[in-house]
Amino acid sequence: MIRSRLFSALPRRSFATKVNGNVRAIGTSPVVQKSAAPNDVDMEESNSRFMLILGKPGGGKGTISKKILKDFPSFTHFSTGDMLRQHVREQTSLGKEAKTHMDSGGLVPDDLIIRLVLDEAEKEAESGNSLLLDGFPRTMEQAKALAESVDVDLVVELDIPNETIVDRIAERWVHPASGRVYNLSYNPPKVPGKDDITGEDLIQRDDDKPETVRKRLEAYEQVTAPLVEYYDEKGVLKTFAGTESDVIYPKVNKWLNSKV
Repeated sequence: MIRSRLFSALPRRSFATKVNGNVRAIGTSPVVQKSAAPNDVDMEESNSRFMLILGKPGGGKGTISKKILKDFPSFTHFSTGDMLRQHVREQTSLGKEAKTHMDSGGLVPDDLIIRLVLDEAEKEAESGNSLLLDGFPRTMEQAKALAESVDVDLVVELDIPNETIVDRIAERWVHPASGRVYNLSYNPPKVPGKDDITGEDLIQRDDDKPETVRKRLEAYEQVTAPLVEYYDEKGVLKTFAGTESDVIYPKVNKWLNSKV
């Protein structure tokens, strides 16, 4: 099992939730030490949550996450997909390694993605805020590695039909230098094929092409879908099905309000 120098090196703070007025610890998270009165720390810990958002690639996890962050500002969003793409754009050694897997439609290997999450978490470690983790874990090995450091309190699963995802991603175009994303249906560029800010050409990423998307969906069903059963058995998962985020999100919001 892969263990983290991050979680072994940094002091830990318990994530906790209140049950009938009592505080129940639900895990630990690394934090950066800062001066605070003891009472302030207790209040932060009693309100903290550790939440995951699961779903197929291109299934709207980023869109739903943004809505959650707007309505629940205590959460900090942590997206492995965004971080991976940043490393690819910057052509870091990790990014070059990840790109070979992304371009072929395969999942990034566990050891690489865990290294990414832990390195980035060390840089962005918060002091007591709730955390919304997007795009991780993707495999049972990752989930078990995460469980060594924290207990997950809430899991949102988005169940979107495959063909809806293929059609949606096929219309996605990107400005490679900045990472700005456009969609021909609901967020088109002002000038077809051009970035709104720079006027430079937009591209379709190799991992957004229909044939690659279908491979990614197949890989998800084989490798990631078992996580749904894993977290469902723990009693922390809620599944939301549909094709439109504006229809799905009100149900997500209602559920989270009943939990947070």
